[in-house]
Amino acid sequence: MRRDVRILLLGEAQVGKTSLILSLVGEEFPEEVPARAEEITIPADVTPEKVPTHIVDYSEAEQTEEELHEEIHKANVVCMVYDVSQEATIEKIRTKWIPLVNGGTEKGHRLPIILVGNKSDLRPGSSMEAALPIMNQFPEIETCVECSAKQLRNISELFYYAQKAVLHPTAPLYDPEAKQLRPACVQALTRIFRLSDQDLDHALSDEELNAFQKSCFGHPLAPQALEDVKRVVCKNVEGGVRDDRLTLEGFLLLNMLFIQRGRHETTWTVLRRFGYSDTLELTADYLFPPLHVPPGCSTELNHSGYQFVQRVFEKHDQDQDGALSPGELQSLYSVFPMAPWVPELPRSVRTEAGRLPLHGYLCQWTLVTYLDVRSCLAHLGYLGYPTLCEQNSQTQAITVTRRKKLDQEKGQTQRSVLMCKVVGAQGVGKSAFLQAFLGRSLTEASEFPADLPVHVIDTVQVNGQEKYLILCEVSADSLLTDSLDPTCDVACLMFDGSDPRSFAHCASVYKHHYMDGQTPCLFVSSKADLPEGVGPPGLSPAEFCRRHRLPPPVPFSCAGPAQPSADVFTKLATMATFPPLVLTELQPAPSWLKGALLAAGAAVAAVLSISLYRILVKSS
Repeated sequence: MRRDVRILLLGEAQVGKTSLILSLVGEEFPEEVPARAEEITIPADVTPEKVPTHIVDYSEAEQTEEELHEEIHKANVVCMVYDVSQEATIEKIRTKWIPLVNGGTEKGHRLPIILVGNKSDLRPGSSMEAALPIMNQFPEIETCVECSAKQLRNISELFYYAQKAVLHPTAPLYDPEAKQLRPACVQALTRIFRLSDQDLDHALSDEELNAFQKSCFGHPLAPQALEDVKRVVCKNVEGGVRDDRLTLEGFLLLNMLFIQRGRHETTWTVLRRFGYSDTLELTADYLFPPLHVPPGCSTELNHSGYQFVQRVFEKHDQDQDGALSPGELQSLYSVFPMAPWVPELPRSVRTEAGRLPLHGYLCQWTLVTYLDVRSCLAHLGYLGYPTLCEQNSQTQAITVTRRKKLDQEKGQTQRSVLMCKVVGAQGVGKSAFLQAFLGRSLTEASEFPADLPVHVIDTVQVNGQEKYLILCEVSADSLLTDSLDPTCDVACLMFDGSDPRSFAHCASVYKHHYMDGQTPCLFVSSKADLPEGVGPPGLSPAEFCRRHRLPPPVPFSCAGPAQPSADVFTKLATMATFPPLVLTELQPAPSWLKGALLAAGAAVAAVLSISLYRILVKSS
């Protein structure tokens, strides 16, 4: 909604433009009227819509044509004033003033106009008959108001209608020539209907209608009001009510009736509650509310967020088999401008025979929230989270974790989502390793196209707690040139056990990136089903790990029909959750500590020897 409204008054000389402004401000008819009133601003707290309103007068005698065009350009709405006792002034509205304001603009992008018949105290009856042909000719005319500056009649109403024409414009919603809703309005209202249809039966029950009414207007409808609504719909459109439920056709008709009867603010309240702008597009403020994520922090769905996305899953799982079929997924995507997770979805999470189970669905939401929280906020917006959950924005569904450095100081992470970088040379089996994490054998993984996703996600149990673990495939060559990635919670350095020469890549990456840092590292020897190759002279992988106080290399294979072992993934998640324990359990004591322990041991031995000698002497 606009932050302010600018109203411009135009018309022939002596029709009472200035008198209308002064009568509004002074609440009495001015005895002396200047040629032109100064611009006035009405504060937000005294306007019905709580928006500051600027009212601008125009005098053809005092202003140039250039100044007139500048004022028209700045105006949001134009009040065209005529004298009801002078027919020539209303004819000038048609031949001069409307072409001047909107003659050079494209259809559909015209300034709204309010016709104002002033000096109604000078003529008995109404001048509406003379105004109707002009209103029919120019669809940008919102309404016509007859008033009297002298008798203070309809002055406030005039400026209210002008303000309303800006804040709740008719043009984006309704085509007066075709007498139907515009396509963009139908599309927006259809999305709102689908979001409100919780059981997907293509109709709104009384409970769903009341939930919709409460979300948009703050209170439910009375039972009699619900019946009146359905009765009006039944009277005006066939199929608008089915089995005592309001269909999409009935919902659209109801909004069209509001607009036709001058109550388009009702439809605008609904549209804006669901995030739409004056151009009937979802606003950037709605889709992307501000969320500050400091360096070293990550983003996760909180309990409220998981509850909401699970309700969305259950809504679209029409056969209640615990998984979304392609058709059910398409139904979920219907409120998005385009399908959000295609085509990488089947390759990033666990699926079941082409269907998406709840577990994989929640994993996908977790992955998007962690990697691209901006997209997650937009997805929640498309699904109507702020409105349906009665929250200020989608940020209420997101948790920003504490800084990673603080986790390292505490010796334990509170995060539910952990990032593991899988690093290795080309051909060592990184992609197969990622797919093995999703329970797929090498044969099953080979059925996917070559362009596998670089991220997969699944859950792992760590000391009885469920953690989401993301595996990210990284080329060893790229890490040799890139800087250290602060998002990495644990590094999986992979080499081909049948080709020990590939270990050199991993060793270089470790020395370049991880040796002096605090990121836990685990070497994984892939293709363990193949014979172990003979390495070049120098340190073997096991000796390298021992020298650098790292866990010994873990053999891994995803060959064969059976599901690969998940032990290595549990080990990676545990190392990410408790990084200091890895160092404590695996690192040998430093040399100074060894010396201190040896000295202490020698001292204890000496004391024991002396005590034993004394006992023996006494015994003798």
